[in-house]
Amino acid sequence: MSSLLTDLLNLNLCESTDKIIAEYVWIGGSGIDLRSKARTLTGPITDPSQLPKWNYDGSSTGQAPGEDSEVILYPQAIFKDPFRRGNNILVMCDAYTPAGEPIPTNKRYNAAKIFSHPDVAAEVPWFGIEQEYTLLKKEVKWPLGWPTGGYPGPQGPYYCGIGADKAFGRDIVDAHYKACLYAGINISGINGEVMPGQWEFQVGPAVGISAGDELWIARYILERITEIAGVVLSFDPKPIEGDWNGAGAHTNYSTKSMREDGGYEIIKKAIEKLGLRHKEHIAAYGEGNERRLTGKHETADINTFKWGVANRGASIRVGRDTEKEGKGYFEDRRPASNMDPYVVTSMVAETTLLGDH
Repeated sequence: MSSLLTDLLNLNLCESTDKIIAEYVWIGGSGIDLRSKARTLTGPITDPSQLPKWNYDGSSTGQAPGEDSEVILYPQAIFKDPFRRGNNILVMCDAYTPAGEPIPTNKRYNAAKIFSHPDVAAEVPWFGIEQEYTLLKKEVKWPLGWPTGGYPGPQGPYYCGIGADKAFGRDIVDAHYKACLYAGINISGINGEVMPGQWEFQVGPAVGISAGDELWIARYILERITEIAGVVLSFDPKPIEGDWNGAGAHTNYSTKSMREDGGYEIIKKAIEKLGLRHKEHIAAYGEGNERRLTGKHETADINTFKWGVANRGASIRVGRDTEKEGKGYFEDRRPASNMDPYVVTSMVAETTLLGDH
């Protein structure tokens, strides 16, 4: 790219105008694809309530018929834009009909209702989500660092590995890490995963609905960075068949009661409630998850619910520290990498806190 083009892309608008660029982000018809478009507003903007609603052509995203195609975007959360910088922002939106009804793919609406329920809000639910993903070569849709049409050496050296023969795509991972911190996302870490070309980032602890907002914007930033790098981002839960690890989105969870003395007893009761609704949770935990939850590669079989301390072959894992201290958090290992965090976080809260309602 010419240096002049780079200069223009990096223009600091604050020096010449009070206008800002707001990139409105929403979830498309497949439930995992992200869409976005930008508009000019007068800045600075510090709260979503200052932002106008907007609309888009839902017939082009599989979310509305052609003869009644308008879908309305409601701004819900704002983040600093790491691509345009300055006072420019990314806006996480959810989608409604012109009459104000949430459209079927708007999973945020119901999640927000659950999180604003007084019994849930009083427990201040914390979430930490471990998002695994795979980087693929654009031309062949085969993992980064793998010989085209062939396979690398078996798993073992790649997890948290370093070196040109073990770590593929670190520049994307690090660019994403810093961009998320810049944006105001509570990204808490990154690591290379067991399968080469696969990585993970963690978002949290985040309270209630903000866990979903932050994870979706972190996914958005990641796919924008892979776009620049000419690499394809995959959230498929089992990108390569055979003796290769799948990709999950382990969801760590605690409530105020679990974090306080005597919390371990509350954790055990919560896990019991999750076990009773195992089938409903699995159905909502991501498409294609049955290819990943086989009982191998650090997973529990999809039809079995079991929990254990420090057991990575369990549906729910409790950490050694939590057991020792008698309080803390637990990890739901069932969600697939392509899960919707609005669905998973609100369902965990609903099952454990509103289960008797």
